[in-house]
Amino acid sequence: MKKILLAAMLLVASASVHAQLLKIGVKAGVNFANQTGDAFDAPNVDKEGITSYHAGLVAEIKLLDKFAIQPELLYSTQGATYKNAVQEFKNELGYLSIPVMAKFYLTDSFSLEVGPQASFLLNQKDDVDFEEPETFEFGLNAGLGFKITENFFIQGRYGLGLTDASKDADVKNSTIQLSAGFMF
Repeated sequence: MKKILLAAMLLVASASVHAQLLKIGVKAGVNFANQTGDAFDAPNVDKEGITSYHAGLVAEIKLLDKFAIQPELLYSTQGATYKNAVQEFKNELGYLSIPVMAKFYLTDSFSLEVGPQASFLLNQKDDVDFEEPETFEFGLNAGLGFKITENFFIQGRYGLGLTDASKDADVKNSTIQLSAGFMF
């Protein structure tokens, strides 16, 4: 009987430790997206950012007391609006983004986040004909996170695309993301 009780206590303790090491959740938020590069740097073309969204799954793997890895799987829309004297066209790109953030906890609630992001183009809604959009984009992200409670969090992040969004143009994505999420 003592062995069964001891085994049950060890199982409960092990489950508790694993629950503290790995948390899974959801997040969503707004993107303030733009595109950098000189593809449309003409005197008669104005470029403006677009407001879009992102949503998906998030996990946090606690490795040390003040350090964790946060992989994510997000659907994210990015792009820009281009205007000239005759017309206005919007280039909106829908990506499956996979950021992997290193989280450095400055306090129990406040974290600094930095890491790479791989994005795969799923769709393109545009009024401009980028002949061949790139189907893969690599970028870097940096931002801040804050745990409101043990389960609710908010994040702010800047993402800079390092590869071109089009094979024919020097265009890179640049995005500011504001997110809210819930960890289960």
